Amino acid sequence: MSAAAPGADTGIVVVKLGGTTLAEQTATLHEVARRSLDQRLVLVHGGGKRLTEWLARMGVESRFEGGLRVTDDAALEVALGVLRGVINAELVAELRGQEADAVGWSGVDGATLRGERVPGLGRVVSITTVRTDLLELLLAAGVLPVVAPAALDTAGVICNVNADDAAAALAGALQARLVLLTDADGVWGADRQRIPTLTAETSEQLIDAGVIAGGMVPKVRCALHAIESGARQVVIADGSATDALDRALDDPGFGTRWLSDETG
Repeated sequence: MSAAAPGADTGIVVVKLGGTTLAEQTATLHEVARRSLDQRLVLVHGGGKRLTEWLARMGVESRFEGGLRVTDDAALEVALGVLRGVINAELVAELRGQEADAVGWSGVDGATLRGERVPGLGRVVSITTVRTDLLELLLAAGVLPVVAPAALDTAGVICNVNADDAAAALAGALQARLVLLTDADGVWGADRQRIPTLTAETSEQLIDAGVIAGGMVPKVRCALHAIESGARQVVIADGSATDALDRALDDPGFGTRWLSDETG
């Protein structure tokens, strides 16, 4: 594994893309393509809604535990086809059409992501190790890796992984800035107002108090994990907003952000 010196600012940005169709993602993909021309970016995507549609089409039941998809052998086969195949290829083609040198990738390629099985979820892992050297070679060559959320378990078996978890693990290992684009404008406080900046301690307090709840809890946990594992900054922001990526990276008043000790 290759890694920057602790505390180093690598200048890399990891973006977790939301949305289910290319039409929903076009504006953000345009930003990603433009910024990738002079900045090192890694794009991580999910595709849960489309996967659910494909599973239904194939007659495979979708089951969830704690907000995470239970993935048996049949579901894993469809997930690989949809995430690493259909969605990844669509995104790469769209980005290349906008002059970005995008290349399809996944956590399985080069054993980039490895993890331990999550009990009760079947072929699903929580990431424990990240191989960065191949991604760093791609980034050094000006390539934009588009990463599908798949990984290997400790025995080398292909597994599913939550896309936010994959993005957090990559951002930590690459000591990058992480942008989680979602359908919320950030984290809200008890007064129903967006909180511009959070610390790990305050985040845990708000989770314990039930202020941070529902689907925002795992996203906040991902943000905290990314910071703990080496990310320079994490921003949760509304991916449907105008200039969402630019504002997440450049406007402190947009979204909710966490900073590492080295950055403030």
